[in-house]
Amino acid sequence: MDHLFKPIEVLLAEAVECLSPQRVLDIGCGTGGTTRTISRYMRAEGRATGVDISEIMIEAARQGTERRHKERDRVEEERVEREAREKENLAPEFICADAATYDFCEGRYDMLVSRFGIMFFDDPVKAFQNLRRAAARDARGMFIVWRSPKENPFMTAAAHAAKSIVALPQYVPDAPGQFAFADPQRVENILEAAQWHHISIEPLDFECSFPETSLISYFTRLGPLGRVFPDLDETTQARLIPVVREAFEPFVSGDTVTFNAACWQIRARA
Repeated sequence: MDHLFKPIEVLLAEAVECLSPQRVLDIGCGTGGTTRTISRYMRAEGRATGVDISEIMIEAARQGTERRHKERDRVEEERVEREAREKENLAPEFICADAATYDFCEGRYDMLVSRFGIMFFDDPVKAFQNLRRAAARDARGMFIVWRSPKENPFMTAAAHAAKSIVALPQYVPDAPGQFAFADPQRVENILEAAQWHHISIEPLDFECSFPETSLISYFTRLGPLGRVFPDLDETTQARLIPVVREAFEPFVSGDTVTFNAACWQIRARA
């Protein structure tokens, strides 16, 4: 997933580099790829912190940071490598917690970012109130979320194809989940209610690709189908795979899967 959404990771990291914050909070950091990239783009003595509710992902993030220290990051661009040699960043830190309720140090962060990590709050207004308390006065927020299911047919292809064979949870607009922030007016209302200001919400589109050999692994592990697939009997699994795989044919060209990620880029100040 980190490879798949690399363009978004770079976008956030370059925004951090431009604004030069001292402390950055990455919300819903997963296994920490974006947090580590942001850390490399920060000025000397800056620190990036990732927070995620998943213990497994946070453990992977911490192990990934240790591995990076050993391997010296051989794939980074020449410019970033050169600047990294000229400064000593503090290593990124990772917190296993629910960002909606965690007692962050008040006013600690002067920039908050997220790559698809803010759409799952049960009470988004309270969550953003909590994040605002963690933010320094006038701290910048930059968050990437999905637009509507209709604008992201790749993301809904598996569920549409599988529904004739298995029962999947119905999509409920505004409910916590992948498309919870699809309505920009709702997002603006949430942020305003949580007392964020200077809010802007703009469409953002990325072309994403990955090897066709990873496609079956993708739809059997992620999304609504991925959540139920491991619990299905082997006969049902065997029926599903070719049916769902066929639904992705419009996105396959040779040995590569390509699709458009239709997102919102949300900016705000605390």
